[in-house]
Amino acid sequence: MKWGALTTQITLGVLILIGSLGVASANHSYVLTVHELMGGMEKASSPAQKGFFLIDVRTPEEHFSGFIPNTDRNIDFREIQFRHQEIGAKLDDHIVVYCQSGQRSNIAAETLADLGYKHVYNVAGSMNAWQQAGYPVDFP
Repeated sequence: MKWGALTTQITLGVLILIGSLGVASANHSYVLTVHELMGGMEKASSPAQKGFFLIDVRTPEEHFSGFIPNTDRNIDFREIQFRHQEIGAKLDDHIVVYCQSGQRSNIAAETLADLGYKHVYNVAGSMNAWQQAGYPVDFP
């Protein structure tokens, strides 16, 4: 089922459009395309005001090989259940997770949703799709 445009209010009362936030997955997280993710980031007046937390759930070694700009944190998907508080998100905040292909981030997204986070999005195709789209990559 398609979800309509999702608007997130950020601390300064500014609204940004994250995108038409894709399709609900088989469970209770959502799927976001790299184009929707890029669109949401472009609408923010600054990286700190993008309206969502962007989490790389790959290994630290993979993260150091390049990551999506404005990534807030790197937490290996195998550790997300025990380290989710490091994200700094409230249960009703928006959290976007990505890995290399989208499989591990799907597991991480479902884990976060199981923990009670209401707005969790897995980036379809993740880093592979991001790079195939020609979007920039940051390095530490």
